[in-house]
Amino acid sequence: MPRKKPYSGKQKKLQLQEKRKRKQSGENDSDEGSNHEENDKVASSSKVEEDVSQAQPLYQQPIQSTKSLDTNRYRLQFLQESNAKLKKKRELGRQILHHVSELELEVCEDDSEPYIDIAKRPPWHYNCSTAELQKTETKYFQEYVEKIFAEHDINKLSYFELNLETWRQLWRVLEMSDIVLIIVDIRYPMLHFSPALYNHVVNDLGKHAILVLNKVDMVPPELVIAWKEHFLLKYPKLHIACFTSYPKEAITNIVPGKARKKRNRGGRFAINMGARELLEICESIVQKKVDLSSWRHKIESENEASGFNEVINEIHEDTIECPSSEKYKNGMLTIGCTGSTIRYLSDPHTKTLLYPGLVFPSKCDKALQVLAGIYPISQVREAFSAVRYLCERINVVNILHLQHPDPPSKEWSPYDICEAFAIKRGMITAKAGRPDIHRSANLILRMGLDGRLCLALRPSGFTQNRDI
Repeated sequence: MPRKKPYSGKQKKLQLQEKRKRKQSGENDSDEGSNHEENDKVASSSKVEEDVSQAQPLYQQPIQSTKSLDTNRYRLQFLQESNAKLKKKRELGRQILHHVSELELEVCEDDSEPYIDIAKRPPWHYNCSTAELQKTETKYFQEYVEKIFAEHDINKLSYFELNLETWRQLWRVLEMSDIVLIIVDIRYPMLHFSPALYNHVVNDLGKHAILVLNKVDMVPPELVIAWKEHFLLKYPKLHIACFTSYPKEAITNIVPGKARKKRNRGGRFAINMGARELLEICESIVQKKVDLSSWRHKIESENEASGFNEVINEIHEDTIECPSSEKYKNGMLTIGCTGSTIRYLSDPHTKTLLYPGLVFPSKCDKALQVLAGIYPISQVREAFSAVRYLCERINVVNILHLQHPDPPSKEWSPYDICEAFAIKRGMITAKAGRPDIHRSANLILRMGLDGRLCLALRPSGFTQNRDI
């Protein structure tokens, strides 16, 4: 007998998926010709109608069932960089680092250049069929993306969401919400905050927007105050609340030149800071039209405990209600969240709507988007640009106590830092036995994202007015 060929788990998984599809369509395993036809049909249906050329879908999942919702419905889609551009960036990774001054940490804004507008839901009416509505929205979104690429240099554009399904969920959430929470990371608030979204919510829709400055324990108190004043000055209709799940860490200042310990994300959470402030803002908005006493009671009771179980309603299009112009329908305050969710929103008189994270178009540095977690680190194909951005603004070599892999040299490049960190951590490739620089770079970026290597941007004029 001939020797059996190796059969991988991946091949077995694909075989089971094909068998499941044949079973659901009522076909036999022997109908090989019709099986190929069915596979082509599934592949074509899973392709997003608004797919832009060179768009890279992230977190692609295998389709489990043709009858259930598509598991890839809300997958991220960003414009993919060419291989030639990635090769050039990798070569730049061996060039020497040049540390920048503190002024480079300030966000310099050009008021003469208008912000890039967001995609807004085209006009519609209740008599419109689902097919007509989807066709209109698809056509509008294609024109919106084409307009952005035509008006702006594609090399200067940031990563932004190209999945229409994600934008659709945003449109419906904004229509249903009484209050929209714009949750941003205090270290990179201008990356997460969209002036176009603020203008649309406050001016076009006539609704209230609350900016939640999250993770305030990661930066000095004076920086939190500076960002709060910055947003109040530029966006006067914006309500602002500061939030953190680790208030004890917010009391202590950051020690320069030392890596922060990783925050314990498991187990019970510490009593948070900011829930009461958020509640008071909501109370001032609703003006006693909604009873939020149970929410207040919950916050006060949680001051005596360190954790709780939270229930949040995630909205899908097939279960979404028709938007209503009536505020506080059925005596309930409806809150829509953009960005990561926060705690203490679950309440009998509040309804929290979530949708997948959405990246708005802007002109911020793509390397900074990686550090801020806007673009998934696990999907980064070239990490040296982001490592350079981080290491030129904080002294990673001293913080991590690295030794140069080439001792006579005293100058560092992003490649050298990744190699030195790989040697220190014992990260070695399996085949060649060399320092695993890619794994090392990935870990450095994750330490930056977690705040262990804490980089925080500052509003314009912060350095000059810091001691005032």
